[in-house]
Amino acid sequence: MPCKISAANKKNILKLQDVLKRGGQYWNDPELKSKFISQLIMLAEIDDMQIGYFLERPLSATVGDYQLSGIVDGMIATGFREPDIPLFCMHEYKRSLENQGAPDAQVLAAMLVAREMNPQPHPIYGLYVIGFHWHFMVLDGNHYCISKTYNADDEEIFILFKMLKNLKIIITAHLPPAND
Repeated sequence: MPCKISAANKKNILKLQDVLKRGGQYWNDPELKSKFISQLIMLAEIDDMQIGYFLERPLSATVGDYQLSGIVDGMIATGFREPDIPLFCMHEYKRSLENQGAPDAQVLAAMLVAREMNPQPHPIYGLYVIGFHWHFMVLDGNHYCISKTYNADDEEIFILFKMLKNLKIIITAHLPPAND
């Protein structure tokens, strides 16, 4: 979907990118999340009265024969003050140095829980970030895929921003009309 970036947004994105380039590879998980990821997501204007961007919230559901639960680093969900139905799961912000774990598996687990929590079947979207590298995911039924790597430290930062802006359009298309 075409998406224009205003001059003001472009200037703010470049400021965020400069901060990321200066220290991002040395930040711990909370620093990466608060100094860069969350600010870029908020700049994309995800929050409104129908959906919100929530941090460090619990998710749990039975998936097949397994009870999955945990705290997801971030999610976009229906709800205004409290998350209701998760639509996009972000998990495991890892710094690029000394990275451990399998963030793709962790975000997939969160996406499986989100799928179970949705009353209507539709794709669930996700993201994991390792340092400067972003990886988007889609879970559709029992099939999932992971995008190519997008780099936040070069011109691809504008692609990332456009993807976040378009994400809101994509996920709100699956929602029932808002009650006015």
